[in-house]
Amino acid sequence: MNIGVLLSGSGVYDGSELQEAVLTLLAIEEIGAKAICISIDAPQHHVINHMTGEVMDETRNMLVESARIARGAIQDITTISPSDLDALVIPGGFGNAKNFTSWAFEGPNSTIDPKVKLLLVNMINIGKPIAALCVSPIVLAKALEGSSIQASLTLGNTTDASPYSIEEFNAGLSQTGVHVTPCSVPQIHVDQTNKIVTAPCYMMEASILDVRKNIRTAIEAIRDLSGTL
Repeated sequence: MNIGVLLSGSGVYDGSELQEAVLTLLAIEEIGAKAICISIDAPQHHVINHMTGEVMDETRNMLVESARIARGAIQDITTISPSDLDALVIPGGFGNAKNFTSWAFEGPNSTIDPKVKLLLVNMINIGKPIAALCVSPIVLAKALEGSSIQASLTLGNTTDASPYSIEEFNAGLSQTGVHVTPCSVPQIHVDQTNKIVTAPCYMMEASILDVRKNIRTAIEAIRDLSGTL
């Protein structure tokens, strides 16, 4: 079973969330599947100093940065076809809202990279499962916006503690046409119709152990939806 892992860089504030990305790779290995890491050969929106939160005066490439997580085994998204994959996972991280989409700056009125949109829509159209972790449901929402696909997704809930405004994110998702479902970190949400799995992960206040379990459950769910293993 080949599971694609779509990465937007290396680092929570300007790329993929490292812990979620690594725990995704671990869970894929644990279920006996093979991870195929994928990214875009293009500059990140910007580079953030992860100690201070300040923008740094430099540029970095998403594909090159993602290769750090993949230990060099990374493929350009333009070389990947849905037929190469049995399922796809998108770890969280601000890169989803800055590099894959412009959600961080324009909210639900944002744009999405057309290469990302093409891969996601084609995966869903041929019935291949997708797991969107943490904030990455916004990428799916933008990919499916205006289509006939009515997805049901979660980013977390508005009752448990979160470092982010889940209410604001939910309103944005709803604006794109997504049905929003509340979940806590131990839970995942499975859209059986569209074979989409979403898991809150670090959108909520959670320990690395909580997130590890959340991701493992999500990976098991896409395995079961694929019917491959």
